[in-house]
Amino acid sequence: MELNQSNFSNVFETKTQSVSDKLADFKTRRDLLNVKVRSQLDKRNEINSQVKELITEVQKQKILRNEANSRVAELRKIRLEKTDALKEIRSKLRSSAENSDRDSGKKNGPSSRKVREQMNKLEWLYQTGKISPKKEKDTMKKLKRMDAEYKALKKSEEASSSSVLKEVKQAEKRQQKAHDAVTDASEKSEEAHSLMMELSNEVDRLRGLANSEHLGLTSTKGDADDLHNKYIISLRCIHSMQDILKLSGSMSDQDSERVDVTDLMSRLMEGQTLSDEDMMLLQRN
Repeated sequence: MELNQSNFSNVFETKTQSVSDKLADFKTRRDLLNVKVRSQLDKRNEINSQVKELITEVQKQKILRNEANSRVAELRKIRLEKTDALKEIRSKLRSSAENSDRDSGKKNGPSSRKVREQMNKLEWLYQTGKISPKKEKDTMKKLKRMDAEYKALKKSEEASSSSVLKEVKQAEKRQQKAHDAVTDASEKSEEAHSLMMELSNEVDRLRGLANSEHLGLTSTKGDADDLHNKYIISLRCIHSMQDILKLSGSMSDQDSERVDVTDLMSRLMEGQTLSDEDMMLLQRN
């Protein structure tokens, strides 16, 4: 259709309405995308805030784990000392039992075990009739003396070993207490480490969500900016057409340029891409 003075009004009124419809569509879609951008931005920031809190908690658990590990190392040294002490006391007890006969024989006479053996031997001779009747009375007296000696030696030996046994029991308690302390500290270390790893995994998961939200935000914002640019161009087109209608009677010298503007608007409405020079021409008008 040829554009001339007589059909300016009809052509531009039709184009103005078309551009106005586009303008409203661009504005509506842009505003919806801006709302989506705001929502995505809030969600991304919320996730990043959670990530920061979790990272702080991870660092806290790491400190607790390291402190527990240091405590475990210290307690293991203490437990080793208690274990070595217990082994030493037990060895002392065994040596005391094994050497009691020998030491007693060298220094203080026979041990209770030795006396008991002699008594058993003498009783066996008496019971089997191998002791003459003349010696039976002396044998019975001897057995009574040996029995008294046996009881006295047994009591002395038990009193002597009781002290060592008491040391063993006390050492066992100290060793068990040290072992329990190591176990408790190890459990605390493992708990802190497990929680730290769980929190670290959650941090990685949330970071992935935050990155996804950021990518979506970037894409949505790009679409919103594109629609905003189209909205601005459409708005300028309307203003240009309105100016052309107002000044059509006094702009005979600029008819050629106005026709160019109309052509550019038509191309824009058809979805064609305009050059920088075309955009500048629209902006001037």
